[in-house]
Amino acid sequence: MRFFRKRFAPLKLALIGVVFIIILFIMQRDVASDSAPGSDPWKNIVDRKDKVIDMMIGAVNNIRDSMPKLQIRAPEKEEAPVDNSKSCLQGVYTPAELKPFMERPPQDSNAPGADGKAFKHDTFTPEETKEKDRGMEKHCFNVFASDRISLQRSLGPDTRPPECIDQKFKRCPPLPTTSVIIVFHNEAWSTLLRTVYSVLHTSPAILLKEIILVDDASTDDYLKEQLDEYVKQFQNVKVVRQKERKGLITARLLGANVAVGEVLTFLDAHCECFYGWLEPLLARIAEDYTAVVSPDITTIDLNTFEFSKPVQYGRQHNRGNFDWSLTFGWEGLPAHEKERRKDETYPIKSPTFAGGLFSVSKAYFEYIGTYDDQMEIWGGENVEMSFRVWQCGGQMEIIPCSVVGHVFRTKSPHTFPKGTQVITKNQVRLAEVWMDDYKEIFYRRNQQAAKMAKEHNYGDITERLQLRERLHCKNFTWYLDSVYPEAFIPDLIPTSYGAIKNLGKQSCLDVGEHNRGGKPLIMYPCHGMGGNQYFEYSSHKELRHNIAQQLCLRMNYGPVQLEACKLKGKETNVAPEEQWELTNDHLIKNVASNQCLTSEGEHPSMTACNPSDVNQQWIFT
Repeated sequence: MRFFRKRFAPLKLALIGVVFIIILFIMQRDVASDSAPGSDPWKNIVDRKDKVIDMMIGAVNNIRDSMPKLQIRAPEKEEAPVDNSKSCLQGVYTPAELKPFMERPPQDSNAPGADGKAFKHDTFTPEETKEKDRGMEKHCFNVFASDRISLQRSLGPDTRPPECIDQKFKRCPPLPTTSVIIVFHNEAWSTLLRTVYSVLHTSPAILLKEIILVDDASTDDYLKEQLDEYVKQFQNVKVVRQKERKGLITARLLGANVAVGEVLTFLDAHCECFYGWLEPLLARIAEDYTAVVSPDITTIDLNTFEFSKPVQYGRQHNRGNFDWSLTFGWEGLPAHEKERRKDETYPIKSPTFAGGLFSVSKAYFEYIGTYDDQMEIWGGENVEMSFRVWQCGGQMEIIPCSVVGHVFRTKSPHTFPKGTQVITKNQVRLAEVWMDDYKEIFYRRNQQAAKMAKEHNYGDITERLQLRERLHCKNFTWYLDSVYPEAFIPDLIPTSYGAIKNLGKQSCLDVGEHNRGGKPLIMYPCHGMGGNQYFEYSSHKELRHNIAQQLCLRMNYGPVQLEACKLKGKETNVAPEEQWELTNDHLIKNVASNQCLTSEGEHPSMTACNPSDVNQQWIFT
């Protein structure tokens, strides 16, 4: 074929030339026929020549453009399109722009609870005593005091650190709008409405899109038509209701579905917002939409309703953590986090969050999988979301310049329609999806959870596992190494674990109630439920009671006690008083003292080792 192409190439060129001449002749004839009779012949000749030349040039260009392009040309540079939707003003927001949605009415500084002060009432009549007791029993806080404090009370001067008060917020990117979602179930009228007014008095009108009150099937009459009528006076407050009680998780999802703000801000129904609480939360999300941010939560006293105001200097911050029973807790900031933060405007990185008060981009909330909608009522959803956000590329943060007060109750006034086992089910779901092999540490501490997991009695988690795969989430080892390296990780497979039974008394070693260290242990009938009778014999020869805290059995001359373990992780060592040897004779021997544990006496204690004494013989069950 190559031979024929070379041989007949001149013939092809000749043929093209002939065709070209014929086309020119036809074009020239057509031009000549266009001349009008009687016109100037010289002018016609000139015009005809010009037309023929134009046609020849056009024909040549047509032939040139139809030829295949053997040389690739450089691409033509196009101007980047201007996205006018993202254009924004430069500079910072002015105080006038951040004016609150509603101004507070004039305040009486002598009114009950004014300026966030404690409610004082020294003498109670019999009727008042009954009213106070009824309110405390129903709501687990002092409704008598709350009802006598103004719904629109001021919290006094702004006492935040100077850098928080002086903080400026850039107009570009603009601060997003937010929908504030408040879930309630049989909430006290005064605490619910004070929360609403607090949001209206402290939130800039240009940022507060709406307040959504989600009723989780309340039964109190005043929370029905009376509430609907009351909120009609506000332009941006509405009530949505669940017909049957489904709990916090489902109620929040309902609120999120109807919200129109760019950011979802969740609050509990017994809160008060401090000055400038909203802007720092929204500014952080504008800066990084993967940040899930919580305010610095301060205490509203459940008895006096005194608001614990922030201090300007030397405030000690906490962050969220978790223990291996998957319970949320608080801890102080580690040294590296203190060093990272230059001032109070810097966010605090938190391994977990409390889950009651936080803001999140609505788009990111949906992208990251909202809540596990198969979790019921409440319990475990905050730890699940913490693990999920961190492992899937987001971050959990506390914003110290944002301060919100919250009434912390000592117990919940609400019942669980399906029993408290729903909390265990929620925890098993989060463990199965996010914790990999570390879930076994949790199951050793919760026999009900272990049984539920073994029987696969926790619902379908297929969608959540698909979410983890779709988002390319990291594993739990990464979380422990990168997010919470301070966490003590118990042995994945400890030497022995369970209850420690004494063969003499046929009862078990028990830490007793509310033993957070420093108290002697007791002997108690074995119940097989773990909890206060759960111990692990670690690879470091410690006897750890490590459910909520890392507590170790420590040798003492007299009754033995639980104390905070000396081995806490890197750069720490086991104390000799906390090292034990489990002998073949079933003795629990402290090597340093050469004494053994006995069940004799009021409390377990140390004595000279005697293998024939059944009160010194112990086994793990």
